[in-house]
Amino acid sequence: MNKNSNLYQIVYAAVMVLIVGTVLAFIYMALKPTQDKNIANDKRNQILSAVHLNPSEKSMIEDSFNKFIVDGFLVDSAGNKMAGSDKQAAFDVNMKNNVKETPRKLPVFVCKLNDGSLKYIVPVYGAGLWGPIWGYVALNDNGTDIYGAYFSHEGETPGLGAEISKTDFQDQFKDKKIYVDGEFKSISVMKAGQKPIDGSEYVDAISGGTITSRGVQAMLKDCMTPYDAFFKKLQSGTFN
Repeated sequence: MNKNSNLYQIVYAAVMVLIVGTVLAFIYMALKPTQDKNIANDKRNQILSAVHLNPSEKSMIEDSFNKFIVDGFLVDSAGNKMAGSDKQAAFDVNMKNNVKETPRKLPVFVCKLNDGSLKYIVPVYGAGLWGPIWGYVALNDNGTDIYGAYFSHEGETPGLGAEISKTDFQDQFKDKKIYVDGEFKSISVMKAGQKPIDGSEYVDAISGGTITSRGVQAMLKDCMTPYDAFFKKLQSGTFN
């Protein structure tokens, strides 16, 4: 075949595309298990962060998760554990898709700390200024007080909205109550010097990150309200 002909160049280009595509597909398939494991471990680490557990090495994340997260399940709108649900079912919920579903799946993770205390962790997902924000909120077993919180983001501005991922912001949520006079009241995120008019407890918003702060507030209310019946069962000691 004439190497200077158009036919040769077309065939050559097609063969090269096929070879490169095959190599890339092989590399993707070879790396996918590792990528999936890293994604899963990042999620495990975020859940652990909500209860102030941060493994010093990445290799310890899965073992720490299996040690401290002793149970997991889905609950229904009446606050009851859904039959057949387990820790893996809760872990597999994609919150990005879940917040668009009706009814939503309501994952719960149960953490048992070294002192024997139980914490109940629920995921949250919402929108910031430039993209998605998400996190996990851990409650004490009384179903009222927040034990810890973890938040992250996809593309908020460093030094502004991105501060939701810093411990200075997250630590404000510890010991905040999500019930006032028996009624669920999500945590408000307010500018310094302001207070919510509904009597809910609040934390200080991020300076210069007003929209992201509002996003956190809306995210907490939207994602935690469906757990109202579950939280009340924890408060009354009737959840089992």
